[in-house]
Amino acid sequence: MQHIYLDHASTTPLIEPVIQEMNTVMREHFGNASSIHHHGRQAKMLVENARKTIAQALGASIGEIFFCSSATEAHNMILTNSIKDLGVQRIISSPIEHHCIIHTLDHLASITDVEIVYLNVDKLGSVDLYQLEGLLTEDKKKTLVSLMYVNNEIGNIIDISRVSEICTTNGALFHCDTVQGIGKLPLNVNDAPMAFLAGSAHKFNGPKGVGFFYMNGDNIISPMMYGGAQERNMRAGTENIIGITGMAVALEKAIEQKEERADHIKKLNRHMRTRLDELAEIVINGTNQIDNILSVSFPSNERVDMLMFNLDISRVSASSGSACSSGIEHDSHVLQHIGHSKERKTIRFSFSHFNTIEEIDYVIEKLKKFTPVKKA
Repeated sequence: MQHIYLDHASTTPLIEPVIQEMNTVMREHFGNASSIHHHGRQAKMLVENARKTIAQALGASIGEIFFCSSATEAHNMILTNSIKDLGVQRIISSPIEHHCIIHTLDHLASITDVEIVYLNVDKLGSVDLYQLEGLLTEDKKKTLVSLMYVNNEIGNIIDISRVSEICTTNGALFHCDTVQGIGKLPLNVNDAPMAFLAGSAHKFNGPKGVGFFYMNGDNIISPMMYGGAQERNMRAGTENIIGITGMAVALEKAIEQKEERADHIKKLNRHMRTRLDELAEIVINGTNQIDNILSVSFPSNERVDMLMFNLDISRVSASSGSACSSGIEHDSHVLQHIGHSKERKTIRFSFSHFNTIEEIDYVIEKLKKFTPVKKA
């Protein structure tokens, strides 16, 4: 058995059509998209075709899509400049958002007068949308609601249509981190109107170092950095033509193959859940989850405490339930907020259409060597 990759929520491999497209661009289209000569026009056309592809995927207009280096960059700009440019006085979010949201909000709270409110989260990781509705109804101050579509650690899906409706009814702006959902779940800004969303190419089999954001034409913010007039003055710096074209192809393929991929991944998820039932005292974290992510907590013992290491040397790549920073493990803020016991060891398995049932069976047999098994 070759090395098994079950960490697709962290990053995904490039698919062949993306590699081919990027190779073609690298070989034949080296021009600067800001140049007015032939080579520049060729590069500009590639950028605009990619913009059209992503806009169509989201039901957006071409002028509402902007390219950047990552979703993290986009989220930072949106959260920071919505205060400065749109008069946002309060940001409502959840305590289980991605660190790029949480840490940005912490920073903004320290340098501005913005009020930061975190919604309650239950033991299954569900965000209290009734509380959101109450907060917006009771206090009409200018508010941005920032909630992720799919939780990156436990896979919970939030009802973005309901969040959108609550925000629209109460005059709030909705900003959505769609990184783990785009290309996998329905996402159309006409069905679930929002002010902002952001995505990252490497989460849907595109290249690293490139992302995009959607900005509704009614809620224009200023750029984070200044320089050239690229991206219609929203993001200075020469465009990453290779990355942008690769991202567009990756998203196009993800949407074309969405149902086929989803069916396969659902089978993998169900099979792993069935096989995990052979192990003793495990807990599957979350509820209403995307099938791509399965967060599993194991009872603590000496062998389980080394589970990540043992899986790695068994040629299985998965992710721990904690975020790593500079090689030092920290307790997961997501698991903390759902009342997870620190005594347990959590592994996040995240699947793709490349994985197989045979790989799942191999992983289960390895887990049986390191974790308690139910008695017959």
